[in-house]
Amino acid sequence: MIASVLVANRGEIACRVFRTCREAGIATVAVHADPDAGALHVRSADTAVRLPGTTAAETYLRGDLVIRAALTAGADAVHPGYGFLSENAGFARAVTDAGLVWIGPPAEAIEAMASKTRAKRVMADAGVPLLAPLDPAGLTASDLPVLIKAAAGGGGRGMRVVRDLAVLEEELVSARAEAAASFGDGEVFVEPYVQGARHVEVQVLADAHGTVWTLGTRDCSLQRRHQKVVEEAPAPDLPDPVRAALTSAAEAAARAIGYVGAGTVEFLLPTGGRGPCFLEMNTRLQVEHPVTEAVYGVDLVALQIRVAEGERLGPMPEPYGHAVEARLAAEGSLDRPVRRLRAGGSGLRLDAGYAEGDTAPPHYDPLLAKAIAWAPTRREAIRKLAHSLEHAVIHGPHTNRDLLVRALRHPEFQAGAPDTGFLERHLTALTRPRDARLAALAAALAGAHAPGAWRNVPSQPQIKRYRSEPDGTEHEIRYHRTREGLVPEDFPGVRVVSAAPGRVALETDGVTRAFEVTAYDDGRVHVDSYALTALPRFPDPAARAAAEPGSLLAPMPGTVVRVADGIAIGEPVKAGQPLLWLEAMKMEHRVTAPVDGTLTALHATPGRQVETGETLAVVTETEEKQ
Repeated sequence: MIASVLVANRGEIACRVFRTCREAGIATVAVHADPDAGALHVRSADTAVRLPGTTAAETYLRGDLVIRAALTAGADAVHPGYGFLSENAGFARAVTDAGLVWIGPPAEAIEAMASKTRAKRVMADAGVPLLAPLDPAGLTASDLPVLIKAAAGGGGRGMRVVRDLAVLEEELVSARAEAAASFGDGEVFVEPYVQGARHVEVQVLADAHGTVWTLGTRDCSLQRRHQKVVEEAPAPDLPDPVRAALTSAAEAAARAIGYVGAGTVEFLLPTGGRGPCFLEMNTRLQVEHPVTEAVYGVDLVALQIRVAEGERLGPMPEPYGHAVEARLAAEGSLDRPVRRLRAGGSGLRLDAGYAEGDTAPPHYDPLLAKAIAWAPTRREAIRKLAHSLEHAVIHGPHTNRDLLVRALRHPEFQAGAPDTGFLERHLTALTRPRDARLAALAAALAGAHAPGAWRNVPSQPQIKRYRSEPDGTEHEIRYHRTREGLVPEDFPGVRVVSAAPGRVALETDGVTRAFEVTAYDDGRVHVDSYALTALPRFPDPAARAAAEPGSLLAPMPGTVVRVADGIAIGEPVKAGQPLLWLEAMKMEHRVTAPVDGTLTALHATPGRQVETGETLAVVTETEEKQ
């Protein structure tokens, strides 16, 4: 029996595994890099071992250090979670060679699927339908569009869609660099890019005695920058023959490599009647595993542990209902602590990697939490999740909450199963800034009762200014006090019903709405789901002029990984031309020239650590000839 488990991971998945271990009476061991010394997963474990260093390469990707930590802490098993070393066959072998139990598939199975190019050959031999790779050197315009993918990993890293042969080589270089940084392996391959397809996967679970469960399908088609955003189980609108073909192919894939443990077989499902095509097999637990757990009433982590202990799987459970998961991720700067993070409704499962007071380091994945809703029907599950997200309390870093809520409520998504191009088609509407003017009014009125708020003559208009985040729109709010109470200016049809430091009620055209207002010492104010920053009453001209026109500022803390070839001070550049690449949150972020002009300053060099707002380069705009 396993008595103590070390989780070779961090964040949400480490916390998730620890939760099951506690329920099973198993002791837990965490490992952590220096930025994670006080992280939630460390606080959640019985014991913790430091991995000296900051980056993933120095810490979580050092299998030797992780195994030494397990032995030092007295763990007798290792759970890899997902990402990092979870699909590293060498690490799996080293764990078992050290006398520890590996809570994952055999190293040989991992090895067979570790390279997507090799995996395709294995699956072809097993009769699993797939897309054949293409030779980049022989591509022609008729082959476009194509997809570049990292051979050793997923999650959208090392992935590029190419629609123009002229940029193929540049994208190959970029993809290789990102793949090497994320997975320690820069191998990439090219395959046809199927437009208008769905991304559907099958959860498998196998024991060492020949039993293979196929726990239904999941639809993961809602993706942004090739990263999954919303997942659901079962995949909707699948004809029975297609569903049967998917589960049959998934079982064949698992048996072909002697699979043991939890894994996922991913397929592309093109529109137009073409059958499913094998994409890859993830030889680990998936981020989206909770939707399968909700529908089948199982704990996949507990089952992983049972299988690792040599137990047999019994009869496969029957599914019931529908579950939808949304990934709540930090966006932009990560220098703000998570002030509050609470679910917004009953019956919602929130798998979080952070708690109040934590700060998300820029070196790792930006996932803050996963919100999962289950209901008897898909329609009910979607409604429940959208409502819960909308009313969740999230104070601190900017997140993709608005995108998630709007996507869930979009008629195309609610009507059925959209393809992988859904978010790209609707991104403008899904990410448009909300009008925060009424929220700014509530913030101003809530502060009207603070000490010193009426230093001026009360009958005179009071002025407060706010900037809504993250779009940067500024709002100037004016109000004054009368015998009847506080009266806002330039808000026709709006009446102040009540105003207190934490709660303001406003009546608009006869409809009353209450706003919860939370102000922090750093000037940030949260009004329901709106985030604002209090500004000085009068704009500071010096502050506005601090940044030189044309400055390219770092959008978040990170590391400069490379500068475009041939870029030098004094050289002309075109608007949109890539100038440098910044690595943050395990992704490469391209920084481009804002206008046509001349590069007049370049402060970025490869390897340099930069902070949010730091000037990377300056492009002086070309003056139009008269």
